[in-house]
Order: sequence, then structure tokens, then C-alpha cells
Amino acid sequence: MTFMDLEDPRYAYMFGFLQADGHLARGTGQKGRLTVEISHRDIGILEEFRRLTPYNSTISERTRATTFSESHRSAIWTLCSLEARTTLVEAGLPYGRKSTRIKPPRAPFSRRDYLRGVIDADGSVGYTGQGFPFVSLTTASTAIGAYLCHYAKKVTGTERLIARNARDGIYNILYAKEAAQALGAHLYYPGCLSLERKRAAADSFGAWVRPPGMRAAHTRRRWKEWEDRRLLELNSSTAAAEELGRTEKSCHLRLWRLSSGKVPMSTDPR
Repeated sequence: MTFMDLEDPRYAYMFGFLQADGHLARGTGQKGRLTVEISHRDIGILEEFRRLTPYNSTISERTRATTFSESHRSAIWTLCSLEARTTLVEAGLPYGRKSTRIKPPRAPFSRRDYLRGVIDADGSVGYTGQGFPFVSLTTASTAIGAYLCHYAKKVTGTERLIARNARDGIYNILYAKEAAQALGAHLYYPGCLSLERKRAAADSFGAWVRPPGMRAAHTRRRWKEWEDRRLLELNSSTAAAEELGRTEKSCHLRLWRLSSGKVPMSTDPR
């Protein structure tokens, strides 16, 4: 494997995570280091990063007081190799403060894996206080925020126009209910590299059903038996959307529900 080949789903994910949550610091001469500090409960992802990196790196732990806890336990991955750092900089991870400067890679990359890395680092996947599934991202980067909106519209059919929060200048992008189901199923596919707790949350979205009486944003078009059969034959939400005259979001979610056994095939032959 080639380190940071962004067409490899694992490295695309890792790079997205590092852009959002990593820090590249310069030292004297050719010295410097990359560090990623996260909650100790997610140490498993740092172990995966170390395994994927063909250079010496270390994982350490520390406990300190934070705004939210008197004894927050964290895990820190440190990589010092100049060759590795040069590769990361060339891919689009800058030295120093980077929150507003990061952007999707220019070279070809695995898009959904990259975005999952960004969301695992700087986003949230779970349920609102009202019990609605949601996927969200908090970012200071206009390029990253706009890219998520562009990509998610293709997957979910839901359009988001980003605007900075007046209080802190940050973008808060949220997808909820059916849009979150579709986006979660697309990003957190079986076997993907991800934070286990966020993948588990996304996996649970399929069980959510809009409560009776809650008005949908549009009138739903019921799936027919022949459409279900054709969807399974094509096994592609993009191809099915074009052939069946439905949105890619609708086809993706229906295909996932049928394939996972969440819903039975329609019995309506019309």
C-alpha cells in the first residue's frame, strides 16, 4: 500500500480526520510533528492510524482538567517523520492554524470516506432530544462546508445553504430524519473505517420511522413491487433513480432497507 493514497478508502478517511482534528507543528531545521489528541474512548482509531502509517509513531495518554471534566482522559498519536509530514502537506494538510484553510483534496480521492473522516473528527451522529436521527458537521472552513452540502444533496436530495454562525463565525450543518438516514447509511457502510460509536449510531437509524401524524416535507410516492425488483436487480441508487424517475436519496434508502431486511418488498403490483 502507498501511504496517503487518497483513492484508498482507509487513507481518504484518515486524511479527512487529520485535516479536521490533526495539528502539524514546525520545529527547528527539519524537525516537526503531527499530533492528534482525542478522547481515550476512541483510542482504537489512533491504533488504526498507526497501523496504516509505515513510519515510526507513538500513542500516549494523559489526564487533565477541561471545561467539561476535572479528569478528562485523552489519547495522543504523534508522528515525526519528515517524509510523512511532507506527504501530508502536499495532500492538503497545512502547518499551524488550519481551521479556515482546509479544503477537499485536489487529487482524486474516495469522497464518502473522506467526508466520514471529517464528520468523525468534527461532527456528530446521533439523535436529537426529540428522538430524530441526525448527522451534523461543525467547521470553520467554507470549502469543507460547501463540499458537504454539495455531496449530501446528491445522496439525500436535501439542499443546505451554509451560513456562518453570527456568534462565532462557524458553520453548523445539520441533516435530520430521512435525510440523516440516507446520509448515515451512505457514509457508514459495513466494514468501513470509522469511530465505532458513530458507526453504531448510524446503523441504528434504519429503525427510525416518522411518527404518525408528522407531516413530511412532500407527499410520498409508494414503492411498487416491480420497482423493488428492478432496484434490487440494478443494485445502484444512481442507475435506479434515472430509470425509475425517483431521487437518488429515495433509491439509496429503499435499497438499503430492502437489502438489510428492514422492510419487506412491496406487494403492490401496480
